[in-house]
Amino acid sequence: MWEQIRANRVRSVVIVIFMGFLLVAVGYAIGLYFLGSPMGGVAIALVVWFVMNLTALFQGDSILLSVANAKKVTKDTYPQLYNIVEEMTIASGLPAIPDVYVIDDPSPNAFATGKNPKKSAVAVTTGLLQKLNRDELQGVIAHELGHINNRDTLLMAIGGVMLGTIVILAWYASRMLFFSGMSGGRRSSSNSGGGSAQLILMIVGIVLLILAPIAARLLYFALSRKREYMADASSALYTRYPEGLASALEKISGSTAQMKTANNATAPMYIVNPFRKKGHAAADLTSTHPPTSERIRVLRSMSGAALGDYEAAFHSVHGKGGVLPHSALVTGATVPLRAASSQRDESGFAEVKRAREASNVLWNANNYRTIDCDCGARLRVPPGLKRSTLRCPRCGTTHQL
Repeated sequence: MWEQIRANRVRSVVIVIFMGFLLVAVGYAIGLYFLGSPMGGVAIALVVWFVMNLTALFQGDSILLSVANAKKVTKDTYPQLYNIVEEMTIASGLPAIPDVYVIDDPSPNAFATGKNPKKSAVAVTTGLLQKLNRDELQGVIAHELGHINNRDTLLMAIGGVMLGTIVILAWYASRMLFFSGMSGGRRSSSNSGGGSAQLILMIVGIVLLILAPIAARLLYFALSRKREYMADASSALYTRYPEGLASALEKISGSTAQMKTANNATAPMYIVNPFRKKGHAAADLTSTHPPTSERIRVLRSMSGAALGDYEAAFHSVHGKGGVLPHSALVTGATVPLRAASSQRDESGFAEVKRAREASNVLWNANNYRTIDCDCGARLRVPPGLKRSTLRCPRCGTTHQL
């Protein structure tokens, strides 16, 4: 897969340069109007660009996890999830086990981040943990580890942080220009050409306001739909059970719960578009991801688990082309499919049990104390509660804190 890794590195450089041009444009407009020196604004923009590049490279994963409000879990606090990540790390050949995070969100979804395979993280929502059985969750985790192995995560971290910066600066710059124009700005209308300059700058402000969503679209195209197909192929190879991911994608795309913690900058990171419209389960019209229904069809058309089997299945579904680089297909190795896990409890009770497990992990991650009342109620005590007793709402028993 070295061809894809190299391509992602090239895309990372292209995105950094592209975002730099946008920042310079914003800086030029601000410097021209507010500082009286376009070059002064450009200099400030270049400093911001340099700082944000360093931030994205060294802290991009932390920022994205923080934006998602993800809570870190360990093998002791969530052994079931951690064991799956551990298994798929071994299967994928990653040099280190990614950090594991849980996001308190009812919408089933997941993403991976990190600057390299030695320092990475995978985050899943409580909705995902509730809906999926072990085989399905294994398929999703393997998909995310595929992104880490293919170096997609560095590309997404840099793009997400840089895009967020552009959106914020463009938003503020456009409003500063608008309100300054309304009040006459710093320039006097008696200056020669002052009215024309203000009109031009107002137009620049509107253009900057429009550039933010356009930049988002360009980023989505730069990230490429192909990387999702490649991560699907990696998942099938690592698990030897493509039906697990296919079934997971079916459940995720069928959910109408909307992501609360995602935004335009982080949307491409998720396994399925988090902004799919309510009532459109398959989310096939999204431009950030390939059609989910097609991904499922390809996975279910695989006769084996090798990368070559995925390429053949893709060709049979689409009737043309392929998605995997030549370097991934030269081995010609055969990998047989495995049988489904025996742990495939799809009952409502199993789903409730999985939801309780995920909730308990989040309570512990947020340092809540647990008090088990004799009546069977479980009381959660938030950290820093300034009282000495707590009354059980079910039986009325008073507990000392």
